Amino acid sequence: MLIGEVSRRCGVSTRMLRHYDTLGLVRPTGRTSGGYREYTTADIARLFHVECLRTLGLSLHDAKRALDDPEFAPADLVGDLIDHTRARIAAERELLHRLERVDAAAPADWSDVTGVVALLRALESDSGAARQQAVLTQHGGALPVAALVEAALAEDDANVAGALRWSLARAGGAGLAGLAAGLDAPEPEIRRRAAGAIAAVPTAAATGLLRTALADSDPTVRDRAALALGARRDTAAVAALLDMIVAGRADIEAAEALGVIAAGPTTADSSTTDIAATDIAAGDVSAADSGAEIVTELRATLTDTGDPAVRLRITQALAEIPGPAAHHALTELTTDSDRTVAATATAIIGRRDH
Repeated sequence: MLIGEVSRRCGVSTRMLRHYDTLGLVRPTGRTSGGYREYTTADIARLFHVECLRTLGLSLHDAKRALDDPEFAPADLVGDLIDHTRARIAAERELLHRLERVDAAAPADWSDVTGVVALLRALESDSGAARQQAVLTQHGGALPVAALVEAALAEDDANVAGALRWSLARAGGAGLAGLAAGLDAPEPEIRRRAAGAIAAVPTAAATGLLRTALADSDPTVRDRAALALGARRDTAAVAALLDMIVAGRADIEAAEALGVIAAGPTTADSSTTDIAATDIAAGDVSAADSGAEIVTELRATLTDTGDPAVRLRITQALAEIPGPAAHHALTELTTDSDRTVAATATAIIGRRDH
């Protein structure tokens, strides 16, 4: 069979067949009287074997060894090919992931593309300082929000995490969907990072996610959400802040947050707000009303607990609540049977009077 017919029947170009001949990979057994290559049935079978091996990813050199060396171990080569193929697939997936991140940033021109790529590469650095600098030195242009969310949920360096939260806050609500998914992660640490990042986003949607986080099984997630909501004067956080004071978890910060809420004006959502036995209606709530409600709950907890440390923390928390209700409660506590509580209340009253 002449080279042209072999090419047509086997789907291998004549140029490649000549290359195989040069390498000694598939050499035609004979020549015609005119000097043309002539392939036998055995030659065609060897060509078929070569093409089969190439589909497995073998190089021409390895294919020749496989066919000519009787001691060649196919299992070893196939194992190497498997490792190589896995590595190539992983690299292709990484490239696809990077391209999707660039596409999601909606670059307007090539400078945006290069900026996004540079940031993505910097986020993969082993140096926390390099990662932080890359985030903080962004100047306009396309913002790879999805990549920033991914980094924020994985970052364990406090400085870099802070920079990522700042960057996501700049993006407004663009990254909230990804951060919301982080709140559903099975790992508590990821949920904590998500709550911290959401707290930095000043939007109503972020507030809604923080209210959801108040029901998280992890106390750190609940605490971060409660403190962030307290800073927003959201009464949905009151019960969680009271719990923090009772438990002694960041109780000073929790008391300050209660003071912010009590100073009003506050907002509440009747579907998420539950201040023990009393509910603050949805919509605007006056400072006097919210302060009185908070004082009522603090006093109820004082009555319910006999733990001196808890009673002292509640007394100290009353110092942060403005208004006559807190002042009246503190005045009563100046005669408390616990001398430490009484002395603390007296000192607070003294500072208030001046």
